[in-house]
Amino acid sequence: MTGLLHQLISIPSLSRDEKAVADFLEGWLAQEGLNPHRCGNNLWCAAGEGPAVLIDAHIDTVKPVAGWTRDPFTPSLEGNRLYGLGSNDDGASVVSIIEAFKRLTAKKQPYTLVLSLSAEEESSGRNGLEISLQEIEAAYGPIAFGVFGEPTSLEMVVAEKGLMVLDCKVTGVAGHAARNNGVNAIYKALPAIEWFRDKRFEKVSDQLGPVKMTVTQVNAGVQHNVIPDLCTFVVDVRSNGLYSNEELLELIQSEAPCEVVARSTRLHGSAISAEHPLVQRGLALGLPAVGSPTLSNQALCRFPSVKLGPGDSPRSHTADEYVVIDDIPKAVDIYVALLDELTVR
Repeated sequence: MTGLLHQLISIPSLSRDEKAVADFLEGWLAQEGLNPHRCGNNLWCAAGEGPAVLIDAHIDTVKPVAGWTRDPFTPSLEGNRLYGLGSNDDGASVVSIIEAFKRLTAKKQPYTLVLSLSAEEESSGRNGLEISLQEIEAAYGPIAFGVFGEPTSLEMVVAEKGLMVLDCKVTGVAGHAARNNGVNAIYKALPAIEWFRDKRFEKVSDQLGPVKMTVTQVNAGVQHNVIPDLCTFVVDVRSNGLYSNEELLELIQSEAPCEVVARSTRLHGSAISAEHPLVQRGLALGLPAVGSPTLSNQALCRFPSVKLGPGDSPRSHTADEYVVIDDIPKAVDIYVALLDELTVR
């Protein structure tokens, strides 16, 4: 497994530019007899009969940040740490779910197990998991539930925040800054910005807490002596799994004292019932059930799922990213124990 991870690190696979790593993995999976299907730069394999169960990890990475002290594309094993871009996010999960797929499908399971290696996760691109899911569901029907391989310190994430980006606008009337005319759009925008700062939504998640809204960008004015007639600002909204993005958008548009347009509502929060067999199996295995503030491919899926994998989320997207290699076989064992002969309802 670590040999495969070395090879993955060595192939640049920046999000939306994954062709080289997809080509490599397609050939590797074929050599292993796993009969891979290709959809863009996404790969998937399936085995078994019955309802479809998905295990997914993403093959793309972010761009290396400036602080790297070693070549990000040269894997470097130092003690128990394997350094390299994508080692933690998400290469360790990729090799772990492949090995788990091989072990699980070596015997008959009460479901069809689908292994998904997806592109464009880091950029929330539209040519990632969404397009391969169309092929998978056309072949096997709706996904019953899923497991998403991500660095979670081998904890079971049962709730994940969603994301919605809002473009907000307030208009005024232009005038000369030296005169008492015009209507300053910046001043008009202040109550709206304060509304986003202070607004509290009723439903609060046990794992994720409240919906979080943060004004992150403000833009206004053309030059120093012109009263601005337009002020725009951007709001980052992190949903908590208890509201759909569409519900939040409707509430915000009805109450906020400004014009509000969502760039997209497709990146949903997620939550799975504590009574779901997948969660119950995880709890029986002693896995902590936690919430996560970071997005994954779960945001694109409406079926129940958990997020679980080797590595540590705070190491993602950092200089000198690494994974502790002992976590990889541990992850494989957990995936197998979690899914082996699990009842699908």
